Amino acid sequence: MVESTGQIEIDMFSEAVNNLDHPDVIRFRHVLEDVALEYHCRLLFFDVDKGIVTFSFDSDVLMADILKILQNDSQNQS
Repeated sequence: MVESTGQIEIDMFSEAVNNLDHPDVIRFRHVLEDVALEYHCRLLFFDVDKGIVTFSFDSDVLMADILKILQNDSQNQS
């Protein structure tokens, strides 16, 4: 497995969501962990700060796929 060095930041929640124990954050982390299982990799980093979620996986393939999805979503909203 190729080690990934980058992190993805997504403005997911309101600024009031600033705790890893928040129910929405817990649910999102579980989604990411499930995706990691599907890609046979691990969630290496996960944090939330003022609603911004930062995470990374140890799979460059998964990281690239997420970036493609985010980029396509961004283009579709333009």
